[in-house]
Amino acid sequence: MNTPFPGPACTPAEIRTARLDLVPLRVGHAEEMAVVLGDRALHTFIGGAPDDVAALRVRYRRMLAGSPDPGVSWLNWVVRLRDGGGEPCLVGTVQATVVRGGREGGSVAEVAWVIGTPWQGRGFASEAARGLVDWLAERHVRRFVAHVHPDHGASAAVAAAAGLAATDVVEDGEVRWEARRDG
Repeated sequence: MNTPFPGPACTPAEIRTARLDLVPLRVGHAEEMAVVLGDRALHTFIGGAPDDVAALRVRYRRMLAGSPDPGVSWLNWVVRLRDGGGEPCLVGTVQATVVRGGREGGSVAEVAWVIGTPWQGRGFASEAARGLVDWLAERHVRRFVAHVHPDHGASAAVAAAAGLAATDVVEDGEVRWEARRDG
């Protein structure tokens, strides 16, 4: 039986899906992830540019330090493909910012995903996002939110595959997607 997040903070655990392992992020992942996330095309809808290894190490340290708000947990995973025709390899990331005790009761998670360009179009993002949402729901997260650029059809398909539905709300130029799972 899975238990709810303990105390004021929670930590990620490994999540296994049909083809993927969602592995809790470590600073040591920065070198491989710099390659996975190195394509400028990944930034078309989110802006910015790819980070190099040093910048990723700094960012990962900051993320792993956690939120300064004790009611908020930053959960980050790398996505590892178990059998890609060779050795297991990292192909992307998923993350959730969990806020406990939302207005409507239960915790709320804002979820996001990125799959490196060479691995896109194979359903990995949808599989990882579904695995993440299911894992969080088992731990009593009741509401899920994602923000997707209105022109990013592939990311909208991932949100839908994870059980979220588009709303009429646009925040910072992105459409808010939501789902509720009652326990």
